[in-house]
Amino acid sequence: MTGQTILLREALASLAYLSRLVLTNFRSLVHLDLALPPGVTVFFGANAQGKTTLLEAAYLLAIGRSFHAQTEREVINFEAAVCGEPAVAGGTIEKGGQRHMVYVGYRPIAGAAGGQRTPGDLGYSVHKEVRVDRQRQSTAGLVGLLGAVLFSAEDLALVQGPPAGRRRYLDILVSQADPVYLRSLQRYQRVVQQRNRLLRMVKEGRAQAGELEFWDAELAREGALITWLRRQAATALARLCAAHHRELSGVEEELALEYRPSVIPGEDLADTQRGFGLRLERLRPRELAAGTTLLGPHRDDFLLLRLSGAGQGQGVDLGTFASRGEARTLALTLRLAEAAYLAAARGDEPVVLLDDVLSELDFRRRRLVLEKTAQYQQVLITTTDLALAAEFFGPRATYFRVEGGAVTPFTLPGA
Repeated sequence: MTGQTILLREALASLAYLSRLVLTNFRSLVHLDLALPPGVTVFFGANAQGKTTLLEAAYLLAIGRSFHAQTEREVINFEAAVCGEPAVAGGTIEKGGQRHMVYVGYRPIAGAAGGQRTPGDLGYSVHKEVRVDRQRQSTAGLVGLLGAVLFSAEDLALVQGPPAGRRRYLDILVSQADPVYLRSLQRYQRVVQQRNRLLRMVKEGRAQAGELEFWDAELAREGALITWLRRQAATALARLCAAHHRELSGVEEELALEYRPSVIPGEDLADTQRGFGLRLERLRPRELAAGTTLLGPHRDDFLLLRLSGAGQGQGVDLGTFASRGEARTLALTLRLAEAAYLAAARGDEPVVLLDDVLSELDFRRRRLVLEKTAQYQQVLITTTDLALAAEFFGPRATYFRVEGGAVTPFTLPGA
């Protein structure tokens, strides 16, 4: 075997990208069958034409959930849904020299006849089905096949928004890197629901406090593992964020990412679980009074701090004091760190999705972001201003015009 053949095989082993996107009744895109190359692809057009829907579908095929919908039934084209027609997001993933067919389908189910409709009620629910290589899978069985990182205009909430958004950021990141984490997170969420129900019953006198012991043990076991894996990820992210922030901000100030868990990790996983259990015992009276679980990863957060030389934990909380421009830089920092983390943890590069963020950036930051993201094996970009992408990539990128739900190839003038 020649050295060139070995290098080719190594390159194929680390290659992962979406080579085909097939949509049916997916929002405004009623019929689409689109071949996607590796490298940079730019989708341009006016607002409300379907550009974000393309990235929404690509992200869905990576993590199993839409980033743009409050409920899953929103992804079905309304006219199709009222006729009982399903929506489908499908695609072909090239990974490690192999080809995988992925399918996420939504079948509308009509609501009860004569039922009361609330404002905003679409009148139907959906049945969701996931298939990978024609085999039915859970959503968890899909996550991890293809890594993906999404940059969007809403990313400011990662810095200035509530903790739930930052927890979701960590959950998506670690789930894509470690399937053990995702399974534990799903079990933990079920435990919290069951435990909260029991806490309310005890508070109302319909159950005994001793019945909580089983659920306490389950909560401590799953919660400790989630906390432990989150801390490991946050430690790696902190280093990546510090490096990316120096480049993006152009200043020498140090940025620190500080994980703030509800339960402080111990020396190892077992020690963390013991500590979790002890904290639960001490909190029992308060939880019974509140009727809800007050301790665990569902109450975690992380801070972004500007350090002034005094050391970690002594800096300025940028979630509170950052300007809008600083917050934008911090959000980009988090996404660039996320992409680098996934590439290192997974052994293959994530697909990078930039949803209409170029116009939010000044020339220097836009150039830096494009330089960094263009190094990944596949980048999908949406923009209302073709010139912002074309002036950087020129004929090196693939271009599509998106208009009225139609996606058509476009060639730059003079290319």
